[in-house]
Amino acid sequence: MTTTLEQLRAGHLAGTRRLKLACGLSEFPHEIFDLADTLEILDLSGNALSKLPDDLPRLSKLRIIFASDNPFTELPEVLGQCSQLSMVGFKANRIRTVSGQSLPPLLRWLILTDNEIDTLPAEIGACTQLQKLMLAGNRLRTLPEELAACSRLELLRLAANQLSELPAWLLRLPRLSWLAFAGNPFSEALETAALTDTPSADIRWDELKLEQQLGEGASGVIYRAALLARHEHASRPVAVKLFKGAVTSDGLPDCEMAACIRAGDHPNLIPVVGKVKDHPTGTHGLVMELIDSQFTNLAGPPSLESCTRDIYDADTRFELASVLRLAYGMASAACHLHRQGVMHGDLYAHNILHGGQGRALLGDFGAASFYATDDRDFRSALQRLEVRAYGCLLEELIDRCDWPAAEADIVAKLVALKENCLSEDIGSRPLFDEIAAVLRQLTGAGDRDTAAFAVV
Repeated sequence: MTTTLEQLRAGHLAGTRRLKLACGLSEFPHEIFDLADTLEILDLSGNALSKLPDDLPRLSKLRIIFASDNPFTELPEVLGQCSQLSMVGFKANRIRTVSGQSLPPLLRWLILTDNEIDTLPAEIGACTQLQKLMLAGNRLRTLPEELAACSRLELLRLAANQLSELPAWLLRLPRLSWLAFAGNPFSEALETAALTDTPSADIRWDELKLEQQLGEGASGVIYRAALLARHEHASRPVAVKLFKGAVTSDGLPDCEMAACIRAGDHPNLIPVVGKVKDHPTGTHGLVMELIDSQFTNLAGPPSLESCTRDIYDADTRFELASVLRLAYGMASAACHLHRQGVMHGDLYAHNILHGGQGRALLGDFGAASFYATDDRDFRSALQRLEVRAYGCLLEELIDRCDWPAAEADIVAKLVALKENCLSEDIGSRPLFDEIAAVLRQLTGAGDRDTAAFAVV
């Protein structure tokens, strides 16, 4: 909830733990220091700030600071002196310089999306607690080798930079699970090919009649729409996603559209009908099959506290059959994507639509990346990286699963599969086709047609 400067100055916010001020500030209000005994989260996004006070560490309990959409040109060095600060978000500023002195010792989550950064400091390797690093939409040409020391790093966003390659050491980070690198020079040709070489119908804007808005994400807005028949009076319902065209926390909307098209058909993916053509403002868009309204997000995204793990409703429980069906569907979908040279990059429960009884659809390709499938070592390394994300999902499902004692053997094998997926010995992790094979056996499908375990 945004508060007013008047409330702060009048002393009405005494004892608050969280403060949000968005009122065109050009200077840091020193009245904030009156909250030093309690303030933990400070959000100064959407102002006109370009510096922070040297005595910011007086806010001794400050854990989280947001200052997105401000004109900072450097990450303030005073942040590095804040002993309890673990989350720093300076998205969509004009930051060019990140000094090693600006990195607080307990940093877990750093958001510098959509800035002008071309170099990261070597001191980032000293951030041993770092779990999330979001750098999409900058000008990075290389990554410091010292980042290899960040062994707890789980999520890394490098999309829309100027990288000529991914360093080999990056793919050896033991906990890295969610990686996005589309929109860099080394992957540009693959992204272009996905849009130009993959068959996809063009659907004229005048063939679509938008109805109500269904949702909105970082990359675009989704509407229910009617696709008008060209030669008949009948029309059919579809979903239309219109992309915003700006850099998101994950990457570029064009890369997301390319990934959706390249993904192709699979029972556990949302079918793409075609691309929007001739939008009056040139907006890019995708037309997709409309999903039954009984499908809802399996979980919510990570919270400020959970950092990298999704949030489930407290009463969420699954039957074992549903867990097996859902787990198989996601492994099968991931296996299919990697055959196309696509890494999803955001394999999370909050990006899965669940229709009950294990019926599931994997969506949101905003963090998807492309790679050449003929590079066997690179392909295996990327897949094993994403297998750890799958292991996190499997762990969450198992933790919320009810099973009868008679099924203890199946559960034990499922737990063993989860542990293998989460192994920090990266080379020992199974690939997705191996995972799918194990789950087919556990469901009793054997070599039979596996369609029964898909959505339809």
